[in-house]
Amino acid sequence: MTINPSTPVLVGVGQVSERLDDPDYRALSAVDLGAAAARAALADAGLASLDRLDLVVGVRQFEVSHPKAVAPLGRSDNYPRSVTDRLDLEPGHAVYDVVGGDSPQRLVAEAGARIAAGEIDSALLVGSEAMSTARHFADRDDAPDHVEHRGGQLEDRGYEIEDMITASQVRYGLVGPPPQYALLEHARRGRLGLSRESYAKTMGELFAPLSEVAADNPHSAAPTARSAAELIEVTPKNRMVADPYPRFLVARDQVNQGAAVLLTSVGRARELGIDESRWVFLHGHAKARAPRMVERPDMGESQTATAALRGALDSAGVGVEDIDCFDIYSCFPVAVFAACDALDLAPDDPRGLTLTGGLPYFGGAGNNYSMHAIAEAVDRARRTPGSRALVAANGGIISKYAVGIYSTEPREWQPGVDPQPQLDAVPLVESVDEYDGEAAVETFTVMPFAGTEMGILVCRNDAGQRFFAQADPADEQLTELLATGEPLGRRVAVTTSDGRNLARLA
Repeated sequence: MTINPSTPVLVGVGQVSERLDDPDYRALSAVDLGAAAARAALADAGLASLDRLDLVVGVRQFEVSHPKAVAPLGRSDNYPRSVTDRLDLEPGHAVYDVVGGDSPQRLVAEAGARIAAGEIDSALLVGSEAMSTARHFADRDDAPDHVEHRGGQLEDRGYEIEDMITASQVRYGLVGPPPQYALLEHARRGRLGLSRESYAKTMGELFAPLSEVAADNPHSAAPTARSAAELIEVTPKNRMVADPYPRFLVARDQVNQGAAVLLTSVGRARELGIDESRWVFLHGHAKARAPRMVERPDMGESQTATAALRGALDSAGVGVEDIDCFDIYSCFPVAVFAACDALDLAPDDPRGLTLTGGLPYFGGAGNNYSMHAIAEAVDRARRTPGSRALVAANGGIISKYAVGIYSTEPREWQPGVDPQPQLDAVPLVESVDEYDGEAAVETFTVMPFAGTEMGILVCRNDAGQRFFAQADPADEQLTELLATGEPLGRRVAVTTSDGRNLARLA
């Protein structure tokens, strides 16, 4: 078919990894890993180099994802250009993106839109993490030095985390993803009316097939197939991180991984002589943002994931039955369940829910995980021409969601579907920082804190307002209920002291 020469195509993808126990382990920096992935993407397109690159975008590393973060081994002050320096490229413009696991998919759509508009005709998207190396060498005299003073033009987009980490959450120790996702998980369990034991079984059954895929992926950080029972049994090796999550159900951040995607226009791809059988088109895409966690109408489901998933399918002009394979962001079970709920997709769908092996087993490569998923989707699309691969990328606490549908079947650029106006029109739940009086427990988690177990509740008062509260450790009955019983729906008496809400059974 004749296709507009400004249509964007993915022409090259690349992935690299190294593990501490690899015989040729080199303690590569994030820049080195990113450069290796970018070099692999060029080679995948059949190119030794490029005479011109209009745009390079770097996905922000986890170790610099908030203002007080420190890179233990040092870092480049211009990650994207440090990467392209190693490829002898001088991009016209360099960008360092914001925080969020939705970044890779959102950036593919953003670059595609710019290519379709004729603003640019080539873009390299690259991200990498060397967190395993950073942790391994922390405070050691033989630690490698990953500092690079590159300088030069850089559009640094900042962090964009204000709606994902609030002062109220920090007050209760809800600063990391595990306890926050745990709140969503128990909320979903409560909506379904399942016991703790029954729900744990569903989580294990959901994630066991992911571990099997990871076991066959050479880039996996933890390539071990595990049974559903093994994933949920709490042991010294599989300790409880934040109830209901043992370690094996949590995204693994100890990775050394990099992935890159090269996009061009159809016209540029032809000029470069790139084999058309390598071209993969973005058939449909959508993105959406969520309100703060405690303001969502139902903490146990994601209207944002639903809107982005349905929007991408509408953009592509297909239904879920027309998708041949999926990679659904799998940092925690509830993130996968949210997509399954949105698409009426059975957790044991024979098409599978991951292309990589998932974040707990393949590895949670920081904000860049879904770049690996896109690389796998491109590879799968090429191996089965005409098939469709769906990648669902999640950022924050299911706060930002981006979805793309990929195929070798030529399709001119689609502007995508914007569901945000409809989402913004949904009434929010009022939240308050402080509350005195009785309320009901809507969801909860228990997490290790300073050598003890701390129970964190989300409660809702009779006026319908939500708020965080800490379970009073002196209330032995509530402590026992949080450990092994069913706190959901129980009435608690709440008092406020020094800006914190303390709850006891009413």
